[in-house]
Amino acid sequence: MDFKPIKTKKIYEEIVEQVKQMIVHGDLSPGDKLLPERELAEKLQVGRSAVREAYRSLEAIGVIEIKPGEGTFVREMGSKSMTDIISLAVLTGKNSIAELLELRKIVEVEAAALAAQRRTEEDMQMIQLALDEMENDIKKGNLGDASDIRFHYAICAAAHNSLLIKLMSSISETMKKEMFTVREKLYKTPGTPARLFEEHKNIFEAIKKGDPHKARATMFINLDNAEKGFMKG
Repeated sequence: MDFKPIKTKKIYEEIVEQVKQMIVHGDLSPGDKLLPERELAEKLQVGRSAVREAYRSLEAIGVIEIKPGEGTFVREMGSKSMTDIISLAVLTGKNSIAELLELRKIVEVEAAALAAQRRTEEDMQMIQLALDEMENDIKKGNLGDASDIRFHYAICAAAHNSLLIKLMSSISETMKKEMFTVREKLYKTPGTPARLFEEHKNIFEAIKKGDPHKARATMFINLDNAEKGFMKG
């Protein structure tokens, strides 16, 4: 267990992040026993209360299990706990949001292509509705993060892949936080709302025409621009 000394104001979050990274990279596996609070606090050179708070947070989202009299153990990772890990990662730093944007490019670009091939009239109505809501948000000066999420989710639904829909549903809460944060930053640049709407309109038109290549390209442009815009500064 190669923990590193903590040097940050949000100490418990850093502890949580280190544990999460160890699980992701395979340094910690289900069933492994973590160090006792006092021993870990000494190793990390932090207060015991910070370790206790980190352990409680990890237990609350189902990552670890605290067994009185036995110790603290890594739990078997189910879909819910992995979703919570993604959510926690997004909340702990800029790089994690960038990683989620990368994940969305990997998933949603191909989803748009599938939607262009498989969409029904009802699917197009749902995408159109979300696009109309986005346009109204822009006219009212709102961020439009909620309508943006509905737009992208409707496209994934139009791909008619049950596993894709489950994946998007599982990270929907995380996407809400990400979308708000990203749009809040992007909107500081003049002309961004109109550009974003045009990008989404292009995606809609490509799917409506049944052009998977154009749908793939326009979705990539939208998500890539969001990623680049967020990473500036």
